Amino acid sequence: MHAAKSATILGCLGPQLTRDEAAFFGDVAPVGFILFARNVETPEQLKRLTGDLRNAVGWPAPIFVDQEGGRVQRLRAPHWREWLPPLDQVAKAGPERAARSMYLRSYLIGREHLALGIDGNCAPCADIARDQTHPFLRNRCYGEDAETVVKISRAVAEGLSDAGVFPVMKHMPGHGLGTLDSHHELPHVTAARDALEETDFAAFRALNKLHWGMSAHLVFEEIDPDAPATLSPAMIRLIREEIGFQGLLMTDDLSMNALPGGIGERAERAIAAGCDVVLHCNGKREEMDQVVRAAGELGEAASKRLGRALGSRRHAIDLSEAEALAELSALLT
Repeated sequence: MHAAKSATILGCLGPQLTRDEAAFFGDVAPVGFILFARNVETPEQLKRLTGDLRNAVGWPAPIFVDQEGGRVQRLRAPHWREWLPPLDQVAKAGPERAARSMYLRSYLIGREHLALGIDGNCAPCADIARDQTHPFLRNRCYGEDAETVVKISRAVAEGLSDAGVFPVMKHMPGHGLGTLDSHHELPHVTAARDALEETDFAAFRALNKLHWGMSAHLVFEEIDPDAPATLSPAMIRLIREEIGFQGLLMTDDLSMNALPGGIGERAERAIAAGCDVVLHCNGKREEMDQVVRAAGELGEAASKRLGRALGSRRHAIDLSEAEALAELSALLT
């Protein structure tokens, strides 16, 4: 049984947990934590940090990281493997071998996570790449059509799950038509709803049995021209009812400048729109205070979804790491 109270997933400021942070997290009881490069130094340090975070809240709260490959990987050499951007690996492997190569890579990433006390990777990225997709996202995608993206997303989710960690599907209901970087600006999608049903939404519908998902910070003008999906009741309803995702839905990072308003307003609107949990990543205490107050306590439906998501963890299968690396190398040759 989980002991979360606050409808938040939070970050800490540095590589060691301070006494003040530990007391704060123990008091507010977030759903879990997320780590970034600022939190990462060595395997020993990171294992100590994940243990301290859980000790602060008094239960084995999930700890997430973004380890996609390419520029979005928080664990890097010399202590951890470096990975190609996903789209580059898919191209290098070729259509017949791409899914297996991404499965093996995801399994190996998951093995690294589990040894450090990290529970989940914010992947697969089930967005469909286009020529106009902003470079911040494009090579993080797996393909340019729904069928390819679904096949490889399943392989990524299976690889992570077989390593004993949670896959977190993103960015729902599809970020591939975004031509702006949502870290800095709010993208707008003008595509017709019928076209979206057959492409972006279709990819997530095919993956709707996954237990963890992350929302997208972009506006779908034909459905809700006034609010990004993260803050839009209409878009969250679409994710739940039409895409059929019934897992735990977290927001993308509330600190991103795509979202309007102050940090507290963003948290309040996201929960009101129907997100289960808000994600706040930068570890700034003043902002976290506002986010925790605005997000409130975990609702009954969200608490049940969290329980199911936590219960979805598989026992890790014991693949030979050397054999997995050798097979992956052969697939990419």
